[in-house]
Amino acid sequence: MNINKSPTVVYRVDPLKHAFRNVFEVLPEGVRDHVVAAIGEFLGTFCYFFFTFAGGESAAASISRVNDLVSTEPSGPNPALLLYIATSGAFALAVNAWIFFPVSGGLFNPLISFGMALIGAITWARCALLIAIQTAASIAGAYVVYALFNGGLHVETTLRNDTSPAQGVVIEMLLTAQVILAVFMLASEKHKASFIAPIGIGSAYFISQLVGIEWTGASLNPIRSLAPYIVNRSFTHYHWIYWAGPFTGTILAVVIYKLVKALEYETAQEEGKRDETAQGEEKGDKYPALPTPNRRPSSALPSIHSVDVPSAEPKKAGEDMPVCYAV
Repeated sequence: MNINKSPTVVYRVDPLKHAFRNVFEVLPEGVRDHVVAAIGEFLGTFCYFFFTFAGGESAAASISRVNDLVSTEPSGPNPALLLYIATSGAFALAVNAWIFFPVSGGLFNPLISFGMALIGAITWARCALLIAIQTAASIAGAYVVYALFNGGLHVETTLRNDTSPAQGVVIEMLLTAQVILAVFMLASEKHKASFIAPIGIGSAYFISQLVGIEWTGASLNPIRSLAPYIVNRSFTHYHWIYWAGPFTGTILAVVIYKLVKALEYETAQEEGKRDETAQGEEKGDKYPALPTPNRRPSSALPSIHSVDVPSAEPKKAGEDMPVCYAV
């Protein structure tokens, strides 16, 4: 598809663009950065929670209806319902994190913001701002779902009857640690796969949902549990576990991350590559597979990345082929 890269008439006279630019240009640079991050995080968090809550409502509505109201009390365990909820939540996280990562970081969770501040990825001022924005956006998303779906909002996180609060805390702790550690290692660390970090983070969230929904509702996020309770104006007596469990999970993830960073985990793979290179040289392999900076092409034909290197010695008669080395 041919896309005109030069500014079009619409682009040059776009009134919204100029209006927004005039508003933000008057702000100091530091304040402007916080405002942009706050707007991006609100939009991303709202979209994430809207689709997560709406997915839960749709899953419940597909089970049964009583007097045109959604019934969220299935007769027994339903793997299809579990898979539906986990999939909708994981995709909502991955897609919106991918969209808003360049704007605000796409965190959507106060404890991820807290953890990122603990490891030094964001400042404490940015952390406090994001937590306030995320909380407001989650409640807004819950109210919109409540208003749009006639059945109300039935996406509260609850313990199963045979699950104790202590068990719930540990389950939430482990599942939260898994997701936040994925954020640290895939998004906070700089590597070649950083641009697809949302896929890994969404996958970590997906498996955590599969494990936890049946037992605790798999909150992994305090405001994920708080928003429906505020909208429905009802709190369970064990609501505290959805704060204690994810909080301790965040601390656990931070400790693990700092441990592997202190051990300089990057050098472990480099050591393995050096060992493989040494073994290849001992076996007489002139061009071992790793490392590759000085490898020569195995083909006798010059590659497309070859360059001509003039020889200091005079050519013999009939010798017209230049010496070629791969770059």
